[in-house]
Amino acid sequence: MYKTIISIILWPIWLCFLLISLIFISLALYILPKDKLFLIIRPISWLICFFAGQWLIKENEPPDLEGQPYLYLFNHVSMFDQFMIGAYVSHYITAIGATEIFKYPIWGQVVKRYGGIPIHRKRLKKAIKSLTRVESKIKEGVSFIIAPEGTRTVTGEMGTFKKGPFHVAKNTGITIVPIALIGGLKAKTKADWRLKPGLIKTIFGEPIYESEYSALSVEDLRDLVRGRIQELIQSGEENEYL
Repeated sequence: MYKTIISIILWPIWLCFLLISLIFISLALYILPKDKLFLIIRPISWLICFFAGQWLIKENEPPDLEGQPYLYLFNHVSMFDQFMIGAYVSHYITAIGATEIFKYPIWGQVVKRYGGIPIHRKRLKKAIKSLTRVESKIKEGVSFIIAPEGTRTVTGEMGTFKKGPFHVAKNTGITIVPIALIGGLKAKTKADWRLKPGLIKTIFGEPIYESEYSALSVEDLRDLVRGRIQELIQSGEENEYL
């Protein structure tokens, strides 16, 4: 009953703030250069979590700005994931997302103008074209956030990592930053409309440089990154009980 009542209160507040934020970001895209957009994206991302009843905290620091571009890879647990990362990154980043996302009113248009790249998850040839676009942008110095699982977990356990992001890494030599997101599943599960207020945490792992993975196969690199994220998750969950 508590979750139902609090969700009825929080959802209208959150949706109003999200709409205002999207309009504000849309206008900012005409005014600010992309390398300055983080100045508004960071506080908006944190507040999007806050108005949904979530207190967002960070463990470990993001990588140095001088090492850009970065490929931020994370475990996909909730609708807050991109905001949990965007709240702490002090440079321009964009993402790839399912084509359906780009069809959402207002949200889809803003994401597209922001530089998001749609990907057809069930059509291999079109997915490859999308990843080729990602590689081109990375070579221009653009950083990306990608969820290697491709879709949100429903159990809390990490799913199978797709190989696409790791082909991108191998083809560009980009520095990979593993990230663990903790608490998002408790905040909002995929199958339940209700929100549960609480603490959510973003944990940045040590960067994985090209020199560390250049000799690895795509499959070995995938397993390396998955293992690093799993270690961060376990560490973050253990610290909750200290």
